[in-house]
Amino acid sequence: MLRGQAGLGLALALGLCLALAKPPPEKRDRVHHAQELSDHPHDDRQDFQYDHEAFLGKEQAKTFDQLTPEESRERLGKIVERIDRDGDGFVTHAELKEWIKHTQNRYIYENVDKNWKDYDGDGDGRIAWAEFKNATYGYYEGEEFGDLEDKHSYRKMLARDERRFKVADRDGDMIATREEFTAFLHPEEFDYMKDIVVTETIEDIDKDGDGYVQVDEYIGDMYSPERGEPEPDWVQTERQQFLDFRDLNRDGRLDRAEISHWILPQDYDHPQVEATHLIYESDKDKDERLTKQEILDNWNMFVGSQATNYGEDLTRKHDEL
Repeated sequence: MLRGQAGLGLALALGLCLALAKPPPEKRDRVHHAQELSDHPHDDRQDFQYDHEAFLGKEQAKTFDQLTPEESRERLGKIVERIDRDGDGFVTHAELKEWIKHTQNRYIYENVDKNWKDYDGDGDGRIAWAEFKNATYGYYEGEEFGDLEDKHSYRKMLARDERRFKVADRDGDMIATREEFTAFLHPEEFDYMKDIVVTETIEDIDKDGDGYVQVDEYIGDMYSPERGEPEPDWVQTERQQFLDFRDLNRDGRLDRAEISHWILPQDYDHPQVEATHLIYESDKDKDERLTKQEILDNWNMFVGSQATNYGEDLTRKHDEL
């Protein structure tokens, strides 16, 4: 999560460097799981609540539930214009999938927006590495981390953040756009950042520095036993998981590819499946893309409304998406 003040910014840096934080909790899960689009069952025969939350995001779906049908359709029309990024009058599968991914990650983007000004010191709409470094480490770095007990750890965190910033900065100018800065803070959400996620994971777990993760290192990252404490049953299960499912080439250790397979699994692609479903249900001329009218004709599946069920006039102000 973003921190706004210099002191709190340092806490962010501590969070980015998991290995330097306090000992692991009883069990740590490093796997980045695919996010469910909705907690509702996906059963169109029952209702379209799953589709509403997948298309709008959970919080915005609640807002649309309070709108009249006329308001829902009007707002849906504006959303369609945003989804059609190339402005050709059609919503393609790729555009719809990208929109669904955006709505599901809206909390990330809203958090970046909320705290942007704390890092964009000159207000130019971009964040230079120097701006982030000064906001996060400036007070301490100016004194060579002189007042801190573990100077080496803070220097290591600074170097690690700079390396990640460089990877996120796709054009190499060390000035991050909003998208690049989001990738810096949430690298697991961006395909081009996955290699750095693997690198940082190895650094966190690989205690002997050989570039691999042994089974004891794997267990040690999840569990820190108290002296004399018997090993829980789940630890034995994890040891077996390491042998059966993590160490794919059976050489007794995890390499980069195996670590990537473990922490960044190729999960079920929920946005892709939902985009396919929405197009199939709305594509009247079967050209595998949607016009604005085709979407509006099937508005209830995309955004719906429960206002007519309340039997009362809903007079409230709603923010636009």
